[in-house]
Amino acid sequence: MEIFGVPTALLGSQLLVGLINGSFYAILSLGLAIIFGLLNIINFAHGAQYMMGAFIAWVALTKFQINYWVALIAAPLLVGLLGVILERTMLRKLYKLDHLYGLLLTFGLALIIEGIFRDQFGISGESYEVPEALSGGIHLGFMFLPLYRAWVVVVSLTVCFGTWFMIEKTRLGAYLRAGTENPQIVQALGINVPLLITFTYGYGVALAAFAGVLAAPVFQVNPLMGSNLIIVVFAVVVIGGMGSILGSIVTGIGLGLVEGLTKVFYPEASAVVVFVIMVIVLLVRPAGLFGKA
Repeated sequence: MEIFGVPTALLGSQLLVGLINGSFYAILSLGLAIIFGLLNIINFAHGAQYMMGAFIAWVALTKFQINYWVALIAAPLLVGLLGVILERTMLRKLYKLDHLYGLLLTFGLALIIEGIFRDQFGISGESYEVPEALSGGIHLGFMFLPLYRAWVVVVSLTVCFGTWFMIEKTRLGAYLRAGTENPQIVQALGINVPLLITFTYGYGVALAAFAGVLAAPVFQVNPLMGSNLIIVVFAVVVIGGMGSILGSIVTGIGLGLVEGLTKVFYPEASAVVVFVIMVIVLLVRPAGLFGKA
């Protein structure tokens, strides 16, 4: 069976690849959007923190026989804790300065982290086995669906929309938004605003590490995996609207699917289609699809 002259199996497999990539785009751009929207910091170290999550999972399994399920919780906590230390010791001094200072600081940190991991592990890449409970797959008739790929999509969307609900629909989210817009009034009500800001950065960083653990069985674990992805993720954030939580989620998934379809109909353009869309969106709507001017 064919659709527009393309075999159904090929179209389905590329859409699946696009959905998986879109899930990673969504969860990574969500972390970036939270940090920028609530802290006004452009976190260029996000890709390095994503890579750290994958490496923590790999080291835990190969050196200490700690399984995937424990790593899925432990890696985000460890990287999130490092993020808290970074926020309290460095980033806190930059909140009242221009965005450029935060970008330069986090860019420098990303280079340092990558350099340390390249020195320790090289750049050849390491493999991470799919957990036994998620090995195998389901035959859908027109394609084979690996269980782990399906798990990545489901858990990514669950975390993304759960985060959106927490920020937009709960009292904690209201405190976070109010604390960044008018910290003096919120602090006068007895709420510890600096602690809320620290928690926000730690949570955004933990999302990157969580995505890294999810990515470990899909891609090779290597020190460059974050830098290879972060530019596309920044493009996703810009298209969705800087600081827009829902925009990051919807745009990440949508662009992953568009990228997958482009590989079917015009493979040569698949590497640049996201950036072409970004240019068009910036020309038509500079604030992004979901952003506010």
